[in-house]
Amino acid sequence: MLTLNAFPAPSSHSMADQHESIDLRSPPVNPSAAAGQSWFPGPPPPIYTCTLTPELVAKAREELQEKPEWRLRDVQALRDMILKEQPNLRTRLDDAFLLRFLRARKFDYDRALQLLLNYHAGRKAWPEVFQDLKPSTVKHVLDLGFLTVLPQPDPNGRYILCLRPGKWKPNDYPFVDNVRAIYLTLEKLIQPEETQVNGIVILADYTGVGMSQASNPGPFLAKKVVSILQDGFPIRIKAVNIINEPRIFKGIFAIIKPFLKEKMAERYILHGSDLRSLHRNIPRSVLPQEYGGTAGQLDMRAWLRLLLDSEEEFIVEFCQPDPLEGVVLPDSMLFEGEQASGQDDDTFRGLRSQLYYCY
Repeated sequence: MLTLNAFPAPSSHSMADQHESIDLRSPPVNPSAAAGQSWFPGPPPPIYTCTLTPELVAKAREELQEKPEWRLRDVQALRDMILKEQPNLRTRLDDAFLLRFLRARKFDYDRALQLLLNYHAGRKAWPEVFQDLKPSTVKHVLDLGFLTVLPQPDPNGRYILCLRPGKWKPNDYPFVDNVRAIYLTLEKLIQPEETQVNGIVILADYTGVGMSQASNPGPFLAKKVVSILQDGFPIRIKAVNIINEPRIFKGIFAIIKPFLKEKMAERYILHGSDLRSLHRNIPRSVLPQEYGGTAGQLDMRAWLRLLLDSEEEFIVEFCQPDPLEGVVLPDSMLFEGEQASGQDDDTFRGLRSQLYYCY
């Protein structure tokens, strides 16, 4: 848990007043921008209103232990825990925001609070990712075609994040820019309640990935990325479909797998070049022609336009003072920072030989 003695205790104002002195509401909605994003739901309104269909309400009850009649009571309970246990944490406290964390941890208050702390701790531990984080700063990544989101969700209502790591070359720009683009995309994807309940699917096309891409991040960066996705972000990744993976992927996965929880590792599905195998997991009706689908050609520009239209809300969300500024993070915190890099460098030397062997 965080040590919070860096801030003075609240004086005449209540802890709730102290939190309300900063912007805790959901980012403002730009109506004109939202109107141009008809294929993807717009940001939540400032006052929470449930948008789940009866079917999704039933699914949330069964899979997430979410009871509609207790939903706002549970949000208030988490809000009270934050105000009592972390009075100096500068974070949004609106219903829509806190619901993300409750749903991601099946309405377990303690685990939801820990996820929220990890969420903010990740920003503090990795400033090169989160400083000045807004879509215009990763436009070069999106222009390159590194990632997009397919316009149609799968039959389970899950949006599909399409990654194409072979489009990136180490000489193009730092690897961390890819992480920034992925994080912004996840922040946008998690806004709709439907995604919070259904989760997402990842489709990673490894066409063109060679030794230079595989060896560039290393275990230290891989560990930080996996830690954020598993334990520091309120999203449910339901499947990771890998296609066109080269022989070198065995070495890449050897770098990632030690940091994956068993449940997540089991969700990796390797298809090779077998599109029929892919179609058994993602139907052709939602896939572009490039992957044997019937949903038209892969459009890399639509998601770029959607993110750029959301620039203002990301400025409100990320281009503000550090929510953990002055807070002391103990060594046991999730994101270990540079102290782990020495051990990871030793691990990487062993894994690098595996990469060369696979290559």
